[in-house]
Amino acid sequence: MLITYGERQMLGVSAPEARLRSEAEQSGSGGGPGRRLLVVDEEPAFELSFWCGSCPFLFRRLETATQKLSSERVREQLTGTLADPDDEAVSDAFGRLLPQGEYLPLLLRVEPRLVVPGQEDDYFSGEQVATWGLDNFWGLPEHPRTPYYRTFETAVDASAHLYEFVVPMVPPTWNERSRVEAYVESMGQGTVPTAVAVSTLDVCEPAVGMPTDHYRHWGLTHFLLDGHHKLEAAATARRPVQLLSFLALGEGLAGAEDYARLPALRAQLRSARAAAH
Repeated sequence: MLITYGERQMLGVSAPEARLRSEAEQSGSGGGPGRRLLVVDEEPAFELSFWCGSCPFLFRRLETATQKLSSERVREQLTGTLADPDDEAVSDAFGRLLPQGEYLPLLLRVEPRLVVPGQEDDYFSGEQVATWGLDNFWGLPEHPRTPYYRTFETAVDASAHLYEFVVPMVPPTWNERSRVEAYVESMGQGTVPTAVAVSTLDVCEPAVGMPTDHYRHWGLTHFLLDGHHKLEAAATARRPVQLLSFLALGEGLAGAEDYARLPALRAQLRSARAAAH
């Protein structure tokens, strides 16, 4: 559910100082932009949906994605429920990690489900294949190369559906077992801790002539800055966790009208998309 959302705000530091930023890879041939990347500490961490908007929606972990980002300054504040998405201390702490830009804070309550690529509930081998089919060269679905969490989906309109994902910067297998177990125990006693993410919205639609289940996929992706142990614990215990999302406006494959609609869409009831017949 959407608890509330804040005012659009300018956050971040100059690009050279930001630990996380998005950028275009330089094309070797000089014929246009290369891959769209999320970069952490100067290393490419994730490949994102390609610029054209007609290629499949994507987040793909790269070999150099080895760093988690968090802020010790507000760790205690995030052990419980955060009330205000515009909390100045939290915004300032995480703004120091991000590139300067306009962000929309969203405060969400989610019940994450951990998904392993190729297994049950995997978006990339399920809903995405139904629309784009298998990769023409590999004959396989797209692969994110990381476990991830599914948290929400809902109808945008008759020809579009919103899918939400929470993506850990490193796999859950890297988490400390003792910390996960401690959160499982506290959640069992009713605690609802808060995780923090920077988020992108990509609206992708296949070209004409693709498989018959043709519609627009709205991919709302939350890249975890803080809360890796909390998300795994919530998925394990089947308990809710709060997620403070700093949605980067203008960084995704979406227009101003799409961003404006997002809070209302995120406040809708969860609904799965009916399969095409």
